[in-house]
Amino acid sequence: MTNPPPAVVATPAGVAGDAADLIARLERLPFTRWHMRARIVVGSATFFDAFDALSLAFVLPVLVREWGLSSAEVGWLIAVGYLGQFVGALLFGGMAERIGRVPSAAAATALMSVMSLACALSGGFSTLVMLRLIQGIGVGGEMPVAAAYVNELSKASGRGRFFLLYELIFPIGLMAAGQIGAIVVPTFGWPIMFLIGGVPGLLITLLLLRLPESPRWLISRGRIGEAARIVRDIEASAGVAIAASDTPLPAAAFSVPAMAARAAVAARPPERARWTELLSPVYRRRTAVVWVLWASVYFVTNGLNNWLPTLYNRIYQLSLPDALRAGTLTNVAQVGVLLACAFAIDRVGRRRWTAIGSGAGAALLLSLALFASGSVPAVIVLVTVSYALLGSVNAVLYLYTPEIYPTRMRALGTGAATCWLRLASAAGPLLVGYLVDARGPGAVFLMFASVALVAAVAGSAMLETRNRRLEDLAG
Repeated sequence: MTNPPPAVVATPAGVAGDAADLIARLERLPFTRWHMRARIVVGSATFFDAFDALSLAFVLPVLVREWGLSSAEVGWLIAVGYLGQFVGALLFGGMAERIGRVPSAAAATALMSVMSLACALSGGFSTLVMLRLIQGIGVGGEMPVAAAYVNELSKASGRGRFFLLYELIFPIGLMAAGQIGAIVVPTFGWPIMFLIGGVPGLLITLLLLRLPESPRWLISRGRIGEAARIVRDIEASAGVAIAASDTPLPAAAFSVPAMAARAAVAARPPERARWTELLSPVYRRRTAVVWVLWASVYFVTNGLNNWLPTLYNRIYQLSLPDALRAGTLTNVAQVGVLLACAFAIDRVGRRRWTAIGSGAGAALLLSLALFASGSVPAVIVLVTVSYALLGSVNAVLYLYTPEIYPTRMRALGTGAATCWLRLASAAGPLLVGYLVDARGPGAVFLMFASVALVAAVAGSAMLETRNRRLEDLAG
């Protein structure tokens, strides 16, 4: 008499825990409350990442008067934060591949929040420069890790909208920094901005530590059993009554060859990321394109974002409250354009949106440089619209970059790409500081237009990734 097949054994080597099976189950599931909770918690960390990154811009007009800062010193205060972000992107990107997405994002959030509180207590230029450098390490580390995590929770269909609705929180954080700064800085003084950015971040750190790890990362590390448990939790949230892991298995699944094959898979060492692979023949073109895009687009947007309140106040002679309010318009407009982008990106595609958005932004900045840099209303309107278009490209880069690398190097590749944004963002304010004194604002806008045009050309060379599984894009 033939014995019936045994019950499913809950082991990492079991069929239910097979990597391909788990990925297929993730791709079949709809977006659920489980996904929503993870997106909200990670989005909250990203909100304060944006807030902390921009808070300095809205205290600088006050510090310029109180501390007697020169244009060059203002440029260095802005730039040093981005140098810290460069270190943070590499440090936490590598850490996320070794110890996981969740603990790395939590550590970066904790660092940037503690340093924000320390910035509120700084009493001079030298101290603030050092604190902003250290804070930048946390600010630079949070975003690439968070982008990899949210991408890995997404399925191919609708991934662009799912991710960009999360990414929308970044410009909302920038907008909040501007709106809050315009209200509280003139009334309560500049330290209040750093206090607002620091205290909530410590609470969000605790929420991050309660999130489940990325199933895709666990699979890449050979931790199949842990990944299977998380997938079952998502299935339960979706109301899936019988998951693939609970389905009775045929007797053939327990044959000696089948079990030996599964044991070999389970014993396989975890996949490891290598920096050199970013420039290997498989990924070299992808890497070059995204590095150019990150450097060029952020050179423009962060250069504008950090300098606009000071430019409006010092060059265009707006009062401090008016300069701060005018500076916030760019982020308000960006939220509107990015919301439209979130619902269009899976139809329009990453490549087309990036090329057209960058090209249109370049055209507006060029017209400003050539014809309208002396008109305050024209500057406000054209800068606001061009920034909104290029700012939406920023968000698309956070969606696109994790898509083009496999799980074993997704956070690493995203972190390395964002390093170029840090370098460009450090160079931009320094160049603006020297150029505005030497040549005037028209030369600044001409510089930004030229760099935005480079982004448009690079965007046309992107690999289209819409509605394709991350595993199919791995190369």
